[in-house]
Amino acid sequence: MDEWVAAVVPAGGYGTRMESETPKQFLQLGGVPLLIHALRVLESSRTISEIVLVVPRDAVTYCQKELLPQFAFSKISAVTAGGARRQDSVWNGLQTVDERTKIVVVHDAVRPFVTGAMVEEVVGGGKTHGAAIVAIPLHDTVKQVAPDGMIETTLDRQRLWSAQTPQAFDVELLREAHRSSQKAGVEATDDAFLVERIGRRVSIVNGSPDNIKITRPEDLVMGEAILRLRTSETGLASL
Repeated sequence: MDEWVAAVVPAGGYGTRMESETPKQFLQLGGVPLLIHALRVLESSRTISEIVLVVPRDAVTYCQKELLPQFAFSKISAVTAGGARRQDSVWNGLQTVDERTKIVVVHDAVRPFVTGAMVEEVVGGGKTHGAAIVAIPLHDTVKQVAPDGMIETTLDRQRLWSAQTPQAFDVELLREAHRSSQKAGVEATDDAFLVERIGRRVSIVNGSPDNIKITRPEDLVMGEAILRLRTSETGLASL
């Protein structure tokens, strides 16, 4: 690894839309907690130097003492407490990464089907352009709708992409973007928007429809189906 690349994995939410008393990142997928799937991919990536996991404050000790020791992770350098919002959790993670960090990769813990190829490509984009995200083009017709429920216009879907994670940034650029948003009181659902609003361009790396975010109960059902299919394909490939 020619540059230190830190992965910040926000898993600080409680997942109220999942309708479960257990935070969604700790729900079982294929017999292991959801966040373990993403951590395993980051752990095995040759481009990732360290991983900072950000979880709810009351789950820090559980992760450190009970959950993570069950798995062979060597790159997790810290488990830190998240904030009230996703961007607060990412900011907390940014304060924890190694001082050698040049590129930071932000990946949602509840996107279990990230691949090593995505990580490598988005890191490459981050190194080249300063900012890059994984995304997929939209195929549905998209309508812009007024508050009264009436269609205002139909958007050109050929120029619309659905953002995913991982997202990779020059670490100082991402810190600058977060500080600017804090000062302006801006909220965002992904880090790329914070970088965009300070005038920096962000490049796109092709993602996958399988790279879903587990948010609702039906997403977990879909995740189990994707996992079964992948397991089946792996088995067939080894025959």
